[in-house]
Amino acid sequence: MDLLAEYRRATLFFETGDPIGAARLLEPIVEAEPDNAAVRQLLARAYYQSAQLSRAEQQLRELVDRNPSDHYAHHVLGRTLERLNRHTDALRHLRIAAAMHSSENDDNDYTTALRRVETRVGGGGR
Repeated sequence: MDLLAEYRRATLFFETGDPIGAARLLEPIVEAEPDNAAVRQLLARAYYQSAQLSRAEQQLRELVDRNPSDHYAHHVLGRTLERLNRHTDALRHLRIAAAMHSSENDDNDYTTALRRVETRVGGGGR
C-alpha cells in the first residue's frame, strides 16, 4: 500500500466533506505508522467531524500524551470532551490550549471555546 497516496486520498475525502471515508482510509495508516502525528491528527478530526467522539478522544489523548505541548491537540480534545458533555474535563484542555496558543486577537476559536465551557462549568475564571 502506498501510504502517502492513501493519506492524500484521505485528505481529499476529509476536505470534501466525507470524514467517515477519510477515517476509513486513515485507520490502516495510523496502524502502520503510529508515530505519525499528522496522520493521527487528521484521523482524530475525521472522527470528531463524524461524531465518533470516543474514537476522537482516544486519538487526541494519544497525541497529547506523545506531545504535551501540542496546543491544537489539547484544543480539539477539549472540544471533543465538550461535545461529550464532560465540561469539567474539557476545561482543563481548553485552558492549556488557550495558554499555549498566542494570538494578537483574543477573540479566536480557542478563547471562545474556553469562555463557553467556563460558563457551563460555572465561571471557572482564568
